[in-house]
This record gives sequence, C-alpha cells and structure tokens, in this order.
Amino acid sequence: MTAALFLPEGHLFTPTGFARGPWDPSALHGGPVGALLARAVEQVPGDGVPMDVARLTVELLRPVPLDPLEVHAELVRPGRKIHLVEATLRHAESGTELARARALRIRHAEVPLPFDDPAIADHLEPEPPPPGPAGARRERSTFAASDVAFHTDGAEHRFVSGSWAEPGPVTVWIRLLVPVVPGEEPTGLQRTVAAADFGNGISRVLPFETHLFINPDLTLHLLRPPVGEWVGMATRTHLGPHGAGLAESALFDERGRVGRSVQSLLVDLR
Repeated sequence: MTAALFLPEGHLFTPTGFARGPWDPSALHGGPVGALLARAVEQVPGDGVPMDVARLTVELLRPVPLDPLEVHAELVRPGRKIHLVEATLRHAESGTELARARALRIRHAEVPLPFDDPAIADHLEPEPPPPGPAGARRERSTFAASDVAFHTDGAEHRFVSGSWAEPGPVTVWIRLLVPVVPGEEPTGLQRTVAAADFGNGISRVLPFETHLFINPDLTLHLLRPPVGEWVGMATRTHLGPHGAGLAESALFDERGRVGRSVQSLLVDLR
C-alpha cells in the first residue's frame, strides 16, 4: 500500500487504508477528510495577498467510502483583508456530496501591539504548550483495528495524561505518519485538522462497546499557522441529556497555544 492518505489520479483522489475510520471499515475517518478539504482551501489563490486560515468548519454530511473522490474549492467572498473559501467533497461516480468545508482567511500582516502595556500583557504572551512529545507515552489504539486504519496506522499518539483505555479528559500529542498525498509535506493546517478530529475518540466518556459518539462536524479557530510535525491537544468531552454532546480541545504546537477546536457529537446506542 502506498504510504499516503489519498492517491491523486488526475482530478480525483482515491483513499487508501490509512484513511479508514473506526466506526465502519468501509468508510473514512473524519481526520483525513478534513485534511484533504483543508488542502483544497489552501490551494485557492489569495489574489497576491498572503492569507492565514483563522477558522475552518468541516461538515461530514455522509459516510465517505473508500472510493474515488472529487474535490472542488472556490473563493466565495474576496477581499483585501478577509476571504471566505468553500470546498466540497463528492463521490466521483455518483456526484453525491459527502462533506464540505467553509474557511475564513485573514490577511497575514505584522501589526504593532503594545507589549509594554501591563493591562494586556497577559493576552499577548503565548500560552505555553504541555510537556512535549519526546517524554510522553506512546500508545496505539486497538479499537476496531482489524485492518489498516487512520487511528492505528496513519497517526501516532503520545499521551501526556489520560489514555485510549481510560475514559475522560486527555492531553496528547498527535502526528501524521503518512502525508495527505504522496510526495507532499503536509501543512500545519492539514496536520491540525487531521489531529483535531480525534477529540471525541481520545476523550470519550462512554464505552465504545455500547455507544456511538460520532462527530458530524469539526470547527477550528487558529491564532496563527501551526508549525512542526506534532499537534498537542488538551481535550474534554461533554454530554447533553438528549443524545447530543461536544468535544472541545485546546490546540498547541511545540511553541505554544495555536487555537481551539470543537466537535458536535451525535450520541446513540450501538
């Protein structure tokens, strides 16, 4: 198997087993889907203006099969300082829309800030990251791992606190073990989207054996472009009383805080 999440074939992308999800062996994990959509968003030109993605929302509309996929992205709100970009993922044969993304891009600029003002100094200093991945505990998920899958083979998890095996909040570092497409270094955004979709799984509070807690969406807000291979997450799941919940994560790279992600959760019995 080629070591990548997707194989480009002309204008199509065929998923590999490294993109497979935990809930259904014939469907993809949301992380690779989000990373592919993020890649499409980043490839939309900025009309000569450098832009950073400040917010990205991925909506997982239907299970995404291990079939050839078509991705399209376009600039829907141009501007000198703000862009809105939309991307869609469709089944190549049927044309069915499977997932979509909407990104807010803000122009990249050096803006003077009053670092010497004590009233705002705490808001300008970056929040330090958790203890780094080098000293964290490597742990491989065994959930639904009967074949090659993203959560077992496409990404590495190193836990600072918590565990795959223990319900509750976790602090973890995650990195991609394969690129999104062959021969292309994943960007910080692609790495962060792929990692952030693990939030509901790593911080679960319900047993995998009895309940589903699937996220039909994922939203990231970013302070700056993430750097490096590793994405740090301090993650907690919250459950509502009527079959819904959310998982929220503080996001880090090894330099410090980069943003936050939130997933809505569909909670149900298996």
